[in-house]
Amino acid sequence: MRTRWLIPALAVSLALTAAACGGSSDSGDDAAEGAAATATGPGAGSKKVGFIFVGPKDDYGYNQAAYAGSQAVKKHYPDMEVLTAENVPEDDNATRVMEKMIAEGAKIIFATSYGHLDPGLKVAESHPDVVVVAQGNFIATAIPKNAGTYFGTVYEPVFLAGIAAGKATKSNKLGYVYAFPIPQTIANINAFQLGAASVNPAVQTYVVNTSSWCDPAKQAEAAKSLFAQGIDVITQHQDCTATITKAAEEAGKMVVGYHADASVLAPKGWVAGSEWAWADMYIDIVKTAREGKFTGSPYNGNFRVGYKDGKNPFVQSKFGTMVDAATKKLIEDQKAKISKDGSPFVGPVLAQDGSTMFKSGETPDYAIVEKLNVKFVKGVVGDLPKS
Repeated sequence: MRTRWLIPALAVSLALTAAACGGSSDSGDDAAEGAAATATGPGAGSKKVGFIFVGPKDDYGYNQAAYAGSQAVKKHYPDMEVLTAENVPEDDNATRVMEKMIAEGAKIIFATSYGHLDPGLKVAESHPDVVVVAQGNFIATAIPKNAGTYFGTVYEPVFLAGIAAGKATKSNKLGYVYAFPIPQTIANINAFQLGAASVNPAVQTYVVNTSSWCDPAKQAEAAKSLFAQGIDVITQHQDCTATITKAAEEAGKMVVGYHADASVLAPKGWVAGSEWAWADMYIDIVKTAREGKFTGSPYNGNFRVGYKDGKNPFVQSKFGTMVDAATKKLIEDQKAKISKDGSPFVGPVLAQDGSTMFKSGETPDYAIVEKLNVKFVKGVVGDLPKS
């Protein structure tokens, strides 16, 4: 499943905002800056870097986390100008915005939404001296010397959050509101159910698809329908997370966060969550490109990192008050196991239809997990949309 999902064109401003060059550098390495200035290759010596976001920077979710990462780059490299653009659709508008950034001098572009990949590859082809990296998705063809994708292993902390949800539920019914049936979202749903079922075999996860990364009206309706079915813990794979988080709190339900820390929106119902901490990876990508070392680097490919690498940018959020010490210890132990030699998808794992997804004793690597998560696991209630 390599479909590039497109969102409807948004009636929003695509204005570029040039971030001020204030702040202090964490590196303080004049020699490194000098080397970057004389380096050659895609992105080498860049004085400007551009970030495009599919939604607003204050969505309590995906885009807010990516924007925070861009500001970490700004702080780390005070000699660079950081260009940002919010609410950029996953279509030719993305191409236009990236082209404008390049015309203004950017030689490094972060295209931060799944559907920004195709526009990003188009831009990379037109500008071989510019590095274009896409957040998520997967380049299935030959990878250009100036492009790549990057992401964390999102399903690992989601599995751990599922353990907390499986312990917290009273109804044994969990809810999951997701955007599109792409491998990333399917893997997250499956990992969440597997984590919950590992501590509560009776638990089931009910799913609702919104066909949108951020549609508050659809999200509110999805949450309402799940609560009507007896769901008492809800989570999501949406870019903007505030609607569902608030809906759970208002309904007296529990909520598991995603993308960013939204616990302030649910002081009573917050259970656990997963969130992005992009700073280190963003800074390293910029450093690699500026020094002329992008081509042939791990980022010049489909770069993925997880707990085994010790650098997963997708991390656990804080726990809610209902998560007791025993559950925290169980989650800690499972994280240690995954980090050493495990996976949330250690076999046997059965699919919703009874077929085998992962054989007994099989410990799939990241690539295999992404390839095989094209159907729901046993315990997930709901059908995948027909393509």
